[in-house]
Amino acid sequence: MDLDLAGRTALVTGGSAGIGLATARAFAREGCNLHLAARGSANLAAAKQAILAECKVSVTCHAADLADSAQVRKLAADCGRLDILINNAGAIPGGTIESIDEETWRRAWDLKVFGYINLTREVYREMCKARSGAIVNVIGLAGERPKPNYIAGAGGNAALMGFSRAIGADAPSHGVRALAVNPGLVKTERLIRLARDRARLDWNDESRWEEVIAEQAKSLPFGRAATPEEIANVVVFLASPRASYVSGTVVTVDAGYGNFW
Repeated sequence: MDLDLAGRTALVTGGSAGIGLATARAFAREGCNLHLAARGSANLAAAKQAILAECKVSVTCHAADLADSAQVRKLAADCGRLDILINNAGAIPGGTIESIDEETWRRAWDLKVFGYINLTREVYREMCKARSGAIVNVIGLAGERPKPNYIAGAGGNAALMGFSRAIGADAPSHGVRALAVNPGLVKTERLIRLARDRARLDWNDESRWEEVIAEQAKSLPFGRAATPEEIANVVVFLASPRASYVSGTVVTVDAGYGNFW
């Protein structure tokens, strides 16, 4: 299916790894020009090289800390006119209310929660002027399936779900769409890193990280974690004109796990 994305321009935050990189590559395969934003210049350069090795599109990299509202405004200005915004940057640490102090909690929300909100504010304004555009917020399952040992993530993701629904209800009157995607367990570099940490704590052997993920995946309907590409395919379709009647909703991509959690 042609997603009618050729020649359009997308900004993907957190675009140097994981779901963000997979999403950027999927856009590039559709002929979409890209802006990639992340904190690390080296990872951005590697992502750009990988995309250009496969696709003939424009790729511009922006090293930025999206917890800093001034850098968010600069990023939006540097990108110029955008057809698509994919908010994907930021990982909130796990822990209970007793184990996460206020500074850690605020720092995590500054990046993910307010990073999404502030960048959306800048880009949405211009999209409304052009009466065209799509915004997809990649959030996470914890907002709809909260757990006490991931309380900061549960609260932050729930806030972004409400934000996405609210702005997505207003967006169509301006010719724009906004929505969110909630991935379940995804085999990203971050998941592997966390699995290595758990294997080291449990068995003093981080090389057994695959056993950790396999144990987590036992309860999933397909018996495995999603790949970043499986999530990216959903994100890109929803951002495309082929999903022109979708706005103000949260699409859960967890293989149905949430139905019996």
